[in-house]
Amino acid sequence: MDLLKTLPIGLYLEEPVTWLHRLDPRVKLFWLFSILVSPLLANAHWRFFLVGLLMFLTIAALIPLRVWRQQMGWLLFLCTLMLVLTSLLPDGLVIDYQAPVPSSAALQQINPCPDQFPPAAFSQPPATGYQYIVLEAARLRVTQRSLELGIRLSTLLFTLIYGTNLFLLTTASEEVTVALEVLMRPLRSLKVPVTEIALTVTLALRFIPLVLEETQNLIRSVQTRAINWKKLGFRGSAQVWIAVIERLLKNLLLRAEQTAAAMAVRGFTTPNTHRVKWSELRLGSADAVAIVVLVGFWYARIVWGGEGG
Repeated sequence: MDLLKTLPIGLYLEEPVTWLHRLDPRVKLFWLFSILVSPLLANAHWRFFLVGLLMFLTIAALIPLRVWRQQMGWLLFLCTLMLVLTSLLPDGLVIDYQAPVPSSAALQQINPCPDQFPPAAFSQPPATGYQYIVLEAARLRVTQRSLELGIRLSTLLFTLIYGTNLFLLTTASEEVTVALEVLMRPLRSLKVPVTEIALTVTLALRFIPLVLEETQNLIRSVQTRAINWKKLGFRGSAQVWIAVIERLLKNLLLRAEQTAAAMAVRGFTTPNTHRVKWSELRLGSADAVAIVVLVGFWYARIVWGGEGG
């Protein structure tokens, strides 16, 4: 089990260099923000469109299949399972469904004196075809609310996880730091520690592979000991995994302490006095095209992506 290959979360793909790699990180940050924010108050069609858009960008960028196949497969399976379970679970509305067209008995109660009031005044309204219960079989029941809730949760989970991972996969952590620092530069007038925040983001992104590596090593150490889980029982197994988690936390704290010691040995005091120019940001023709497409993206979201659209 290789977590660094099966779960490439927060890892940067150095080769091959795709057109997503060449885009300015500021433009990619705006795109990531748009993809994560646009599902709010959006209809189901727009949410499925975002899922398809992320999959299309992955294929169009010619990212190797080995990088995203297993992760996208597990994520699609998880989101589909969440959609099915949420749709089948009770929607939380304690109501009795009533047909939109009243029965003849209900019309008789509404018009008790047909001689005084003509039947035309109490005619049945035209049927709209709307049904609150989408599917009902045996004890399984899917309503409009449960289906909508399932679509929201599953698509939002896929968009949040895979959109962020695709951004980190094609953007180096140093570029992310520089882009954040440039975009947050106006906040310095409000005495916001912009450089310190950018440095914290860099260290956090660098720490993600270390967490996966430590977790992978501990899992392999448990597998090599050939533990008989049936003899241990539930309580013994829980104690083993609690010990593994405790060891994982100790190893991560040790890694963090080593990182802090390495920075202190190199004379690092404050980010403002020890600034490193990792890369220079320049907007090119491809970035201009991406910005124009982003404007069209938000126009489509406003016109067709709203809940009433």
